[in-house]
Amino acid sequence: MISSPDAARIVLVSRAHLFKTTYPPSKQKIIGPEAIFFHQGEYHSRLKKLVQSIFLPSSMKLLVTDIDQLVAKFLPSWENTTINTLNEMKRFTLDVAMLSAFGEGSDLDTESIKHLYHCLDKGYNSMPINFPGTPFRKAMKARKVIDETLRRAIQKRRKSTQQGGGLLGVLLSSKDQLTDSQIADNIIGLIFAARDTTASVMTWILKYLHDHEELLHAVTTEQESIRGRISEEKRKLKWEDTRRMPLTSRVIQETLRTASVLSFTFREAVEDIEFEGYLIPKGWKVLPLFRTIHHSPDFFPQPDKFNPSRFEVPPSPNTYMPFGNGSHSCPGSELAKLEILILVHNLTTTYRWEIVGEELDGIQYSPFPVPKQGLPIRVTSIKKTV
Repeated sequence: MISSPDAARIVLVSRAHLFKTTYPPSKQKIIGPEAIFFHQGEYHSRLKKLVQSIFLPSSMKLLVTDIDQLVAKFLPSWENTTINTLNEMKRFTLDVAMLSAFGEGSDLDTESIKHLYHCLDKGYNSMPINFPGTPFRKAMKARKVIDETLRRAIQKRRKSTQQGGGLLGVLLSSKDQLTDSQIADNIIGLIFAARDTTASVMTWILKYLHDHEELLHAVTTEQESIRGRISEEKRKLKWEDTRRMPLTSRVIQETLRTASVLSFTFREAVEDIEFEGYLIPKGWKVLPLFRTIHHSPDFFPQPDKFNPSRFEVPPSPNTYMPFGNGSHSCPGSELAKLEILILVHNLTTTYRWEIVGEELDGIQYSPFPVPKQGLPIRVTSIKKTV
């Protein structure tokens, strides 16, 4: 386990070729062995370029309106009722993931795919016991069905002159001529990567804003100034508007640091390695501990204090890695930040929320760190949505 910025840079960036990514075999079976997470080298580089192409500013601009519309559908269902924040955020981020995977207006039965995904998700972190009735067996059955569903969609789109939108369209249009298995595995991988981590961060943001009233007021003021300009121009939120949220962006940065939803990552030594005076034998796991670095007082004074103003100055190199670092850093980090900005914009200008229950200041792991009981809150409207 390593907890220094310099060591993390060596493992993840400068000598990354000596430390390959590694996951339990059961997770590879559920997501699919051809997914980008499980590879390195030339195949990984080609895939990452393709995945990142849907998260370039030119592509993200087109997503703003679609995500804004998704938020507008979700928020009214929360009004004047008690919700489990984490569960609701998972519903929202899954819809955004489906949008990113298949594009707007997809002809796929996305509700069926979401149902199958939930079966996969339940088995993903379960014991890999392949007996009838176990979550893992159910997940593997669902994986087979979702694979067949995606293959039919892939074959249908291959025959069409239009490849469609989302990552599916990008992979089908690639000159690299990916196989059906490679495309299906990476679509499933995108959905997994885009859901739980972002939902956990969103849950923490609501907790921190609730606990810091002055900060909530300041964020609301920033968002209302944007809202007012949008109303005057009779148009919806656009990409340019999301670039005008510096305080909200710092709140997101501080949430990513404080919560450290991605606590660490796995690497494996590909050969015997001399490392800072230690011998790491071939095959041993190496874990860069992001949470430990993010909470070190050497890099972040008063690390347990939620203080977005600390990001008015860029952090020192390799001390802030909420999306990892190096070639295997999260390619969808900009999408995660975009959907959080859009959610906060709509939520703070239209609603307020109170935490329901007592003794909810603790943390639980599911498996990511989240507020206790998924942060039950009661949401009330403060004014009509424009």
